[in-house]
Formats: sequence, C-alpha cells, structure tokens
Amino acid sequence: MSALRIFAVAFLALLVPTLVSAAAAQSATEAAPEPPGEAAYMQPLGRLAMILGSMHFLRKLCGDPQADVWRQKMQELIAAQDPAEAERKQLIASFNNGYRTFAATYRSCTGAARIAVNRYQQEGASLAREIGSRYGS
Repeated sequence: MSALRIFAVAFLALLVPTLVSAAAAQSATEAAPEPPGEAAYMQPLGRLAMILGSMHFLRKLCGDPQADVWRQKMQELIAAQDPAEAERKQLIASFNNGYRTFAATYRSCTGAARIAVNRYQQEGASLAREIGSRYGS
C-alpha cells in the first residue's frame, strides 16, 4: 500500500467543507493519542484516525447532514492502508477513542464544540500533509 494513497485519502477526508463557524472562547478537551505501532507512520496515522472519530461525533452533534462522511473516510483510509490486523485494530480504536471522548463531554452543539471542529479540521489537514510529505514515497 502506497503511503501516497494514505495521504490522498486522509487529505480528502479533511478537505470536506466546514459549515460551522467558530464561536465562544472555550477550549475543548483533547483525547490522548493511542500508543504508536511498530511502523513510524502509525503514530501520526493513529492521531489522524482519532481526529476523524472526533469530527464524526462533533459534526453529527452540530447537525451536519453529511456528518457520516468522516466515518466513510476512515473506512477508506483503512482500505487504502490495508494494515496488518494489529494496526487495523489500533486505527479503529483511535477513531472510537476520538468519538467516545467527545460523546462523554458534549450533549449539545456548544461554542466549544464548534471551536473543536475548526481546530481539529486544521490539525487534521496539517497532519495529512505531514504524513504525505514524510511517508509518501
């Protein structure tokens, strides 16, 4: 599996237009990243999976009719990566951790949730670029 394909799928996942505007100056709680796998790219890929899970929850919470795109992009990322079973489970756990962390914190779409969406979208896009430039050849 080409790391360039990983980058392309991750980058596309994070370029989905954001319809939510930033509000309130509260900060969102971040989940701890999953421990990295053996491959060097697993740590940033795990973080990206966690961001995708967080975005899936937050966008759904804030009423985005296309919120399921984040889960679909995670499925595409796993399909493109075609990881070993242990790495596959790690990526899924990272996605679920991102989703559950925000589900435990937010019951409605608050200003802090909107800020988290914007910050995570920026971090995810940056991470996707980094993964592509570092591991994309």
